[in-house]
Amino acid sequence: MAAKEMKSYSLTEMKDKYIGKVGTTERDEYEYELRMDILGRMIKSARQERNLTQEQLGRLVGVQKSQISKLESSTNSATIDTIMKVFKALKAEIHFNVTLEDQYLKLI
Repeated sequence: MAAKEMKSYSLTEMKDKYIGKVGTTERDEYEYELRMDILGRMIKSARQERNLTQEQLGRLVGVQKSQISKLESSTNSATIDTIMKVFKALKAEIHFNVTLEDQYLKLI
């Protein structure tokens, strides 16, 4: 008896099958949460590199410690303004890249 060949799937195929195709509400929410998770980890890492507590960073930004905690754990959706203030307080550069059809826009 021949061994049964196992089919492998790409990450995109798995997300399409179990989360939803690109453009569906479920997939959009998943991708947004994933980006917020990565952003939260970057904020935490930068804060720790600067040897700041969440409370100290909150004071620099003008928000409560709990807001910083929520940003780092991705439990809330922060405004771009708040995120910009956090990275400014961390003395970190932010680069936004946007592609609109054939145009590439970059905000530094």
